[in-house]
Amino acid sequence: MQADRKHLENIEEKTLAPYALKSSQSRGRAHPEPEPAYRTAFQRDRDRIVHAAAFRRLEYKTQVFVNDAGDYYRTRLTHSLEVSQIGRTIARALGANEDLVETICLAHDLGHPPFGHAGEHALDAQMQGVGGFNHNYQSYRVVTELERRYDRWTGLNLTYETLEAIAKHETDFDFGAVTDFDVGTRGSLEAQIADISDELAYNAHDLDDGLCAGLLQPKQLKNLEIWQRLVEGSRWDGTQLDSIARHHLIRELVGLLVSDLIYQTEQNLQDLAPDSPSAIQNHSQNVAAYTPEIGQLNKALKAFLYTEMYGHYQVIRMQQRAERFVSDLFRSYLEEPRQLPPDDYKRIENDGVHRVVADYIASLTDRSALREYRRLFDPSAQADSF
Repeated sequence: MQADRKHLENIEEKTLAPYALKSSQSRGRAHPEPEPAYRTAFQRDRDRIVHAAAFRRLEYKTQVFVNDAGDYYRTRLTHSLEVSQIGRTIARALGANEDLVETICLAHDLGHPPFGHAGEHALDAQMQGVGGFNHNYQSYRVVTELERRYDRWTGLNLTYETLEAIAKHETDFDFGAVTDFDVGTRGSLEAQIADISDELAYNAHDLDDGLCAGLLQPKQLKNLEIWQRLVEGSRWDGTQLDSIARHHLIRELVGLLVSDLIYQTEQNLQDLAPDSPSAIQNHSQNVAAYTPEIGQLNKALKAFLYTEMYGHYQVIRMQQRAERFVSDLFRSYLEEPRQLPPDDYKRIENDGVHRVVADYIASLTDRSALREYRRLFDPSAQADSF
């Protein structure tokens, strides 16, 4: 039997829920092109993202710890892969389109600049009055404008459904002003799953990285009810938290959150009884959600991480260092744009110098940003490093 695209589309029609987005019903692409023989439209989107330069660069972009802090800690790439794994599990359990969820998850951080949120804050500060900088919107720009792989269009020419999900990634940024998507509707169920999988992954895995780095100690967590539940259900004796015990507790945390999310979302879907994707997008609230009890426990964990980990003096030092690097680079390029690579410099006439500089810096990895900084500001830098 030959599993061509039509066969794969038929499987979707037969196995996915009526509220799932099916690739055969896609609204298409901005630039029409024949779909591949052995992949669905959403599978092609996924593959285009994986092969994008912006995706490869995520390997050397900060999640919490700057790239030179150590080899264990998560990067934007490993985070994106973990989000997609969690998202696929949830989508499969709920009858949503697993391929589309995976695609959205892999794309959600493509616009992140070097040094994580510290880099984003620095770029946004430099861009005040000229459009600002937001990594969610930058992800949208990466896949629609900045990736250059085709001779007939800029961007990756992804499907409408993938682009809408990227544009409606949960954020305070007003996408209605900069995209053509209807701000009156919510993201699809697939987009909602990707969003909540992102938050789930970074809460659990930032906790893991914080414990591994010694920024957090188990005794600090003892008053968190969600941690108490994990410890009570484990074989850990509460003394030395070795790597095996830590891995076990983090796995249990992810499992607890995923199971609760699937349970509550399924209940919400039963109550709403949506017969189409639009029924979910026009609903008054997201259907992908935790139970109220676990939602509160997860919110308490998030607040703990914000105070005790992201506010840890070593993390603050890394952030301040990173913001200084990015701000200094921005001002240097703005003062003399001819320092930019030729292809970027050519864009200034159409896009303006501030946006081009922001795009260039956002495309850098931690390593390449540090290299650029040394080239521009270190008097001892070797001539051949230029």
